Amino acid sequence: KRIEALRMAEIFRANVIDASTEHFVFEITGRTSKIEQFIAIMVELGLVEVSRTGIAAIARGAKGM
Repeated sequence: KRIEALRMAEIFRANVIDASTEHFVFEITGRTSKIEQFIAIMVELGLVEVSRTGIAAIARGAKGM
């Protein structure tokens, strides 16, 4: 299941933030539908916990907020 989880993360362009022999922590951004699909697949692979921050925006360029 670990290899399959990493393959799915690659397909969804999720970043591995932390990993050990017992767990992974992924970071994924994008449309809600993409994130929901990723979560649904990971549940089948043994997903235990999800933390969502919601919509966030960061301005680009040198100009501060």
